[in-house]
Amino acid sequence: MQGRKPDWLKVKIRGGEFSGEVKGVLKKYSLNTVCREANCPNRMECFNKRTATFMILGKNCTRNCTFCNVTKAKPENVDEKEPANVAQAVDKLDLRHAVITSVTRDDLEDGGASHFARVIEEIKRLKKSITIEVLIPDFKGDRASLKKVVNAKPDVINHNVETAPRLYSEVRPMAVYGRSLELLNRVKIMDSSILTKSGFMLGLGERREDIIQVLKDLREVNCDIVTIGQYLAPSLKHHPVVEYVHPRVFDEYKKIGLKLGFKYVASSPLVRSSYHAEEALKS
Repeated sequence: MQGRKPDWLKVKIRGGEFSGEVKGVLKKYSLNTVCREANCPNRMECFNKRTATFMILGKNCTRNCTFCNVTKAKPENVDEKEPANVAQAVDKLDLRHAVITSVTRDDLEDGGASHFARVIEEIKRLKKSITIEVLIPDFKGDRASLKKVVNAKPDVINHNVETAPRLYSEVRPMAVYGRSLELLNRVKIMDSSILTKSGFMLGLGERREDIIQVLKDLREVNCDIVTIGQYLAPSLKHHPVVEYVHPRVFDEYKKIGLKLGFKYVASSPLVRSSYHAEEALKS
């Protein structure tokens, strides 16, 4: 389909004094944000709300998902100074809610879990009332790796299922839907006080019954928060947009999600995993 975007997906590009400050801090501490790497449509709004999602463990991903704009290339060396640098950036930007994500690093023994734990620990060392959310890869299903992140006690552990299982072979061929659900389930078993979160996209070729089943599957593993947004193809080389889903449909899925028992549902075309992340903790 691809074609022309409907009016509800047109974002007014705006800058702002704080967006420049964010960029300056990121440059000073040699940090990446998923806001920029994934070409997020909300990045200026979030920057101006003093929010940024830090992307650790380099820019190059070891997976081959067809929807993602992150670079697929040889993984970079792990920067041992990065945890402290992220904490310094969080401090300098005076963030209330810090979101940390990463590329998938299947080349590392623990998938980068210990690095995530160090980032969490460094932010906590600031001794400020900052809530911490991590958006983690699946660590190839390794329990010991996940336990490292859980033991660091972030406020929220997010892991996205991204789409319906029927589409995995063409959208995320190196991922396993059941493995992602199991990760979310294990977090609750390991530490029930940590909020769990997941998200997925519409417009990849899914059917209504697929989405309702995904929502039910996430509730089955006691997932607390879900985000639903419109897939936007980064380029013609990526998976095509099969459908631009009307905002009314997103509203319908939000109502279904809340009825199923999610604590918070963010569902609209421009929603992304970290969009208004702090608001979910207030619900």
